[in-house]
Amino acid sequence: MLGKSIAELEIKFSHQDYLLDQLNKIVANQQLAIEKLQLDIRDLKLSQSEGASGQRTLEDDVPPHY
Repeated sequence: MLGKSIAELEIKFSHQDYLLDQLNKIVANQQLAIEKLQLDIRDLKLSQSEGASGQRTLEDDVPPHY
Protein backbone atom coordinates (compact mmCIF):
# COMPACT_ATOMS: atom_id res chain seq x y z
CA MET A 1 0.00 0.00 0.00
CA LEU A 2 2.72 2.46 0.96
CA GLY A 3 4.83 1.47 -2.05
CA LYS A 4 1.90 2.16 -4.38
CA SER A 5 1.37 5.61 -2.87
CA ILE A 6 5.05 6.44 -3.25
CA ALA A 7 5.00 5.28 -6.87
CA GLU A 8 1.96 7.47 -7.59
CA LEU A 9 3.69 10.46 -5.98
CA GLU A 10 6.80 9.82 -8.06
CA ILE A 11 4.69 9.72 -11.24
CA LYS A 12 2.94 12.96 -10.30
CA PHE A 13 6.29 14.57 -9.51
CA SER A 14 7.78 13.55 -12.84
CA HIS A 15 4.75 15.00 -14.69
CA GLN A 16 5.03 18.23 -12.74
CA ASP A 17 8.76 18.41 -13.39
CA TYR A 18 8.14 17.95 -17.13
CA LEU A 19 5.42 20.63 -17.16
CA LEU A 20 7.63 23.03 -15.23
CA ASP A 21 10.41 22.52 -17.76
CA GLN A 22 8.01 23.16 -20.66
CA LEU A 23 6.64 26.32 -19.02
CA ASN A 24 10.17 27.53 -18.38
CA LYS A 25 10.99 27.14 -22.08
CA ILE A 26 7.83 29.04 -23.05
CA VAL A 27 8.62 31.89 -20.67
CA ALA A 28 12.20 32.08 -21.98
CA ASN A 29 10.95 32.26 -25.58
CA GLN A 30 8.44 34.95 -24.63
CA GLN A 31 11.19 36.96 -22.96
CA LEU A 32 13.26 36.81 -26.15
CA ALA A 33 10.24 37.93 -28.18
CA ILE A 34 9.60 40.83 -25.78
CA GLU A 35 13.22 41.95 -25.99
CA LYS A 36 13.08 41.83 -29.80
CA LEU A 37 9.87 43.87 -29.83
CA GLN A 38 11.42 46.42 -27.49
CA LEU A 39 14.39 46.79 -29.83
CA ASP A 40 12.05 47.15 -32.81
CA ILE A 41 10.08 49.87 -31.02
CA ARG A 42 13.29 51.69 -30.11
CA ASP A 43 14.47 51.52 -33.72
CA LEU A 44 11.11 52.83 -34.95
CA LYS A 45 11.24 55.72 -32.50
CA LEU A 46 14.77 56.57 -33.61
CA SER A 47 13.90 56.45 -37.30
CA GLN A 48 10.78 58.51 -36.69
CA SER A 49 12.69 61.16 -34.78
CA GLU A 50 15.36 61.27 -37.49
CA GLY A 51 12.70 61.61 -40.17
CA ALA A 52 10.92 64.39 -38.30
CA SER A 53 14.09 66.42 -37.93
CA GLY A 54 14.88 66.27 -41.67
CA GLN A 55 13.73 68.96 -44.09
CA ARG A 56 10.52 68.09 -45.94
CA THR A 57 10.08 69.05 -49.56
CA LEU A 58 7.04 69.19 -51.81
CA GLU A 59 8.07 65.82 -53.26
CA ASP A 60 7.44 64.30 -49.85
CA ASP A 61 3.78 65.33 -50.10
CA VAL A 62 3.20 63.92 -53.59
CA PRO A 63 1.09 60.76 -53.57
CA PRO A 64 3.09 57.63 -54.46
CA HIS A 65 1.22 57.04 -57.76
CA TYR A 66 2.66 60.23 -59.32
